[in-house]
Amino acid sequence: MIKTRRKDACGFYVTRRIDGSFAGIYEYDENESMFDNPLEPPYQPGDILYVRETFAWCPCWDCGMDTEQGACTDHIYHSEKKEYGCYMYRASCEDNEYPSADTWHPSIHMPKEAARIWLKVTDVRVERLQEIDEDGAWNEGFRFTTPCLTRISADGHTCDLDGPCTSPIKYCDMTMGELFGRELWNSTIKKSDLDRYGWNANPWVWVIEFELCEKPKGEN
Repeated sequence: MIKTRRKDACGFYVTRRIDGSFAGIYEYDENESMFDNPLEPPYQPGDILYVRETFAWCPCWDCGMDTEQGACTDHIYHSEKKEYGCYMYRASCEDNEYPSADTWHPSIHMPKEAARIWLKVTDVRVERLQEIDEDGAWNEGFRFTTPCLTRISADGHTCDLDGPCTSPIKYCDMTMGELFGRELWNSTIKKSDLDRYGWNANPWVWVIEFELCEKPKGEN
């Protein structure tokens, strides 16, 4: 059931359910006539998500373990390979580590059963991209050291810390949000779409917040 419908300053009708979750976002034109198609949020508060990682399969025999004697308590049975083993993850391995009995598989191919990180959605809202603040950029995993601090800029010239900045890109004058937009956000957008979805276009975006949670019961 729908509890409220209000027109945000963002140019959308925001529709909420009684529990506060989004039911949909509706655009309107200058005459405030509703379009037919709602913009549904991809997730709702309370949804459980899993994180995909670069992974590989490690059979028990590769570790020298004997599953018959219970030497390994974390093993699972791989129905396709018809053997016991466990999954290994690139993020937890050294640079020179490589799965001897398998190969690293891209995260996009990771099955749900291999997931070790689970997330619970806590909030969903719409914002302009440029509303992101320092905390938001940090939560996105953005880490950036301005070239001035390393005495060399992205275009290859050496910065003079004691003199006037001669760089065409004034990194030190940018906010963390601007750095996030220039260095990270725009790198994820196709060049042909920058006018619509790039940092300078300042599009409306879904902001989805989440927290770590335990693996749901019933998940294999």
